[in-house]
Amino acid sequence: MKIGIVCYPTFGGSGVVATELGKALAKVGHQVHFITYSQPPRLDFFNENLYYHEVNIPAYPLFQYPPYESALSSEMVHVAQYMKLDLLHVHYAIPHASSAYLAKQILAAQGIHIPVITTLHGTDITLVGKDSSYEPVVTFSINQSDGITAVSEFLKSDTYRHFAITKDIEVIPNFIDLERFKRQKKEHFKLAICPNGEKLVVHTSNFRKVKRIDDVIMIFHKLRKQIPSKLLLVGDGPERARIERLCMELDMYPDVRFLGKLDAIEEVLSVADLFLMPSESESFGLAALEALACEVPLITTNVGGLPELNIQGVTGFLSNLGDVDDMVAKAVVVLQDENLPKFKENALARAREFDITRILPAYENYYERILEASHSAH
Repeated sequence: MKIGIVCYPTFGGSGVVATELGKALAKVGHQVHFITYSQPPRLDFFNENLYYHEVNIPAYPLFQYPPYESALSSEMVHVAQYMKLDLLHVHYAIPHASSAYLAKQILAAQGIHIPVITTLHGTDITLVGKDSSYEPVVTFSINQSDGITAVSEFLKSDTYRHFAITKDIEVIPNFIDLERFKRQKKEHFKLAICPNGEKLVVHTSNFRKVKRIDDVIMIFHKLRKQIPSKLLLVGDGPERARIERLCMELDMYPDVRFLGKLDAIEEVLSVADLFLMPSESESFGLAALEALACEVPLITTNVGGLPELNIQGVTGFLSNLGDVDDMVAKAVVVLQDENLPKFKENALARAREFDITRILPAYENYYERILEASHSAH
């Protein structure tokens, strides 16, 4: 099968999932063509079945904002024509679904019928898509897709709740490559961070308000008074400078390290003891799944799709949004020496349920169903 994948080439969840999916499809023999404005960070190995097509956005003085959607649609048309694609799979509705719709109409006028599958990832529905500036286009382009998938039952329900979607949405959860995240303890790294045997707590995110990093800091501020521990913050974004100042004001800086963006996140997670995710919204929680794959138990809020991933009292604990004291109390339970090994064991067992080898066939089967329906229609 020849598949065109459109995504954002970023460290964010949708870009990571799209890239890892494409790599997995290529490994099992499908020809995969990535179409985006720069090479995705995780598209980091050579495979004869992997191709990358850069969207060229010409600069012109008339344009205050370069028309990326038009350039993207044109590149989709070119790739579909010359590479003879079987289908287009776009990740994150805005603006990829509408660009794919336009490309599909252009191709259809030439007698080329290519089905489009749109995967909804989260903020394209729960945050950005609800804005009146985008909602009509988002609704129309999703409904014009031949197939629609969502990464959690929560996101599926939320999409139906807020948009007039007339088609079935298939839930195919996010996944993990357990081979990549296989725990390889780098004890020298942990020893450098925790020289006196402290527990290591980790948070990774894009440092936006929705991640509630203030809560991460306050949880750790109270936790370290009960259990000697260190905190690693991985990622970058608009909240980082303010959070650094907060750590200074609380005199926490010796126990907190900001590592910035890391691609090899498994090297940090491999020595962690606890992962914090007190977000106010998570459609799935890919970062939490990556932690589980490295045998790291979770403390999360009970919002969005997180209850579908984090099992209360088994892989960690869930708390109400903003309930810092409850999260601290539950973190203390997890980090007890007599409890931690079992939580780590449960974390890995849960991650195995989301291994790419289990999820990939769901995508392949869905592709076949959409292709068959498209062929029947034409």
